[in-house]
Amino acid sequence: MAMTIDVERLEGNPPLAVVSLDGELDASNYERVIEAVRAAYQDGARGLVLDLANLTFMASSGLFALHSAVRIMRGDTPPDPDAGWGALHEMAADHDSTASNVRLAGSQEAIARVLERTGMSRLFGLDATRDDAIAALQGA
Repeated sequence: MAMTIDVERLEGNPPLAVVSLDGELDASNYERVIEAVRAAYQDGARGLVLDLANLTFMASSGLFALHSAVRIMRGDTPPDPDAGWGALHEMAADHDSTASNVRLAGSQEAIARVLERTGMSRLFGLDATRDDAIAALQGA
């Protein structure tokens, strides 16, 4: 199944981007997610909500995309996907540092389970809804 990516920019302090993923996140499209986040950061977004409410499947490449989003929103360079095990080691090293400006919203049970089992859930604030995530980032 294909995936669609919608990006919404919200003014405020900080300026936010809401990246909504619909479908399946896998090796065929994870780089599009990374590019959407990179473009949002370059356009001035300093907070990011990844709306996963309509994401039905996430492969390991999706975990790489989420980790890359955290790195981009920190102003860092994301790991090189061609680095193989090196990229996975970078992900593991970041598990202890939560990104205060990146939140995941609306994860379906299967996605939440993957995030929990891999330890990736520790990187993000997790919210039930997109609106909750926006409010958390804007300090409302």
